[in-house]
Amino acid sequence: MSKKIVQTAGREQLGDFAPGFAHLNDDVLFGEVWNEPALDVKTKCIITVVSLMASGITDSSLKYHLENAKNNGVTKNEIAAIITHCTMYTGWPKGWAVFRLAKEVWADDSEVQTDKDRFQSEIMFPIGEPNPYGEFFSGQSYLAPVSTEQVPIYNVTFEPGCRNNWHIHHAKSGGGQMLICIGGRGYYQEWGKPAVELTEGTVINIPAEVKHWHGAAPDSWFAHLAVEIEGEDASNEWLEPVNENDYNNLK
Repeated sequence: MSKKIVQTAGREQLGDFAPGFAHLNDDVLFGEVWNEPALDVKTKCIITVVSLMASGITDSSLKYHLENAKNNGVTKNEIAAIITHCTMYTGWPKGWAVFRLAKEVWADDSEVQTDKDRFQSEIMFPIGEPNPYGEFFSGQSYLAPVSTEQVPIYNVTFEPGCRNNWHIHHAKSGGGQMLICIGGRGYYQEWGKPAVELTEGTVINIPAEVKHWHGAAPDSWFAHLAVEIEGEDASNEWLEPVNENDYNNLK
């Protein structure tokens, strides 16, 4: 449960002069509307900034709400995108005015996101740790367990250009693997067949005894859930790396 928002500025500044206004500001606006559970606080902060910008209010009240947005998780990249988007509808002068305030608020923002951090923010499963099977991959990959009971499921994340070697899932019966793509762009290829592009939402069923590989596109991070299919005497055979020229020629 999020922390309850409490505001006292109305009573502190206008309690004696305008107690009714102070009540509406502290008890209704911040006491009830800002604590309404249907929207999270970050979303309310964004809506408020957009509303003030659209109204042409670029004084200390907007700066307060920009600071509030930052304190509730709005990043520098996000606020820049929000202001840019709103500028297309509210006008160029308002965009410049709000950017001047936003630059002050985020001036000391020390957040430096790596490519890995940015990709993690795009997918719902953890990237995890460096892949212990990395010797069978070209490039850097990561592995995170999602389920280790009933049906084993792992999230496998590939840095751009990373792919695993050709390999085969052996089984006397059953076996094989299912890939559920959750972010980025990659490829899957079976021996003797053209590569298939993988994007978020793509599902690949890999039967046992089929030689194949999968991994990221050269210019994109990529992640998929690997679902291990139960089989009799199941094992995995790692083979040769994917030919560099063949990989680089993928479109």
